[in-house]
Amino acid sequence: MYKISKEFAFSASHALMGLEECHPCTRLHGHNYIVTIHLKSKELNKNGFVIDYHDLKPIKEYIDNTLDHRHLNDIMSPLNSSAENLAKMLFDNFKPNFPALYAVEVSETPKTNAIYEPE
Repeated sequence: MYKISKEFAFSASHALMGLEECHPCTRLHGHNYIVTIHLKSKELNKNGFVIDYHDLKPIKEYIDNTLDHRHLNDIMSPLNSSAENLAKMLFDNFKPNFPALYAVEVSETPKTNAIYEPE
């Protein structure tokens, strides 16, 4: 199995819902997000790729145009704007156009990651 990944970055604000009022994440705050797209294939294409990284340009355009410098609560409502929900939302959005996609990872900080990978 061949596996590749590509990272994309964006900045956005959000406030998490449903937590105790004293929880700091209920307040409006922002992150410099890193989204990692994971793709795999049993075989390589004629050029020796799982997919040409250049062909992932629509993902960059979506992130730049839809998520970057936006308020995620507005985009993701009624879902809570957690990293876990964001990873699944991105997976569901990109999977139809990228069949080799098997997981999406979202990092809000250098030490935290959420990964959505369907069973």
